Amino acid sequence: MRTIYLQEKGPSDLPACVATIGFFDGVHRGHQFLLSHVVKTAQKEGRLSMVITFDKHPREVLHADYQPQLLTSLHEKLCLLERTGVDVAVILHFDAALAQLSALDFMRDLLHRRLHVVKLFIGYDHRFGHNRAEGFADYVVYGKEMGMEVVQNPVFKLNGENISSTICRRHVAAGEMEIATACLGHPYIIEGKVVSGFQEGRKMGVPTANIQPDEPRILIPASGVYAVKVRIEGEETWRLGMMNIGTRPTFGGDSLTLEAHIFNFNGNLYGKSLQVAVLHRIRDEHKFRSVEELTQQLKQDQQKIIEIEETNERE
Repeated sequence: MRTIYLQEKGPSDLPACVATIGFFDGVHRGHQFLLSHVVKTAQKEGRLSMVITFDKHPREVLHADYQPQLLTSLHEKLCLLERTGVDVAVILHFDAALAQLSALDFMRDLLHRRLHVVKLFIGYDHRFGHNRAEGFADYVVYGKEMGMEVVQNPVFKLNGENISSTICRRHVAAGEMEIATACLGHPYIIEGKVVSGFQEGRKMGVPTANIQPDEPRILIPASGVYAVKVRIEGEETWRLGMMNIGTRPTFGGDSLTLEAHIFNFNGNLYGKSLQVAVLHRIRDEHKFRSVEELTQQLKQDQQKIIEIEETNERE
């Protein structure tokens, strides 16, 4: 997949293409459904397939006090978009000037003249342009004026529910990772670096990696202990482990930490980048009466996670 950060003025060097546009946070199954139609249509018509997205959430620009909780960093979003088979990802810098464009100006000046879009797929509930004042019927009229066909994609439903980034965030925030995975179509992943921690886990014989997310606005699942799989930078293997999300109440902690323990691993992870796939919530975070009691519980957590993994492998 070719990635273009569209900043310079003037038309691109791209040929006529079939495209869609959106923020695509999470690149969930609804997004995948839309992008599959873009890719298949482009292949059928012998054209390039394109996804157009933004470097920041539009509401960050439109509402100064808005603090998004994201399902994916830009890096992870691009990795997921590449899996859909789309040919080109165009990243627009969303600023006040872009926000002020009407739908007509956006379609004519950017989609038509600069990116050479000849067919535009629109999500069932997607709106763009200043104040999002216009809708699909308007886009169709504007498209005809410039030789662009505008197509509204059907909705994707799972168990009768329209899948959206909002729905995915709701399940992740609640720690409902199995449902979140079903809605996303892939495990929920947190990317980050290993930074110095409190080393309490090492003292208990359960060394943990204290993870600082690369994307500070990433949505953190509900506090608790989770079954995870971890990929260390430079490796292809996903290693089974567990992660505690919480404030470490047994040790009197008061700030949120993400501490991952990789089973049967003794290497030095400080300063390394990790990808953590959050799979299952095992239990709530508790304050234990002693470190010994916590240590015993961690052993039980590990055994439970191993049993879950073995069951999943048999299935």
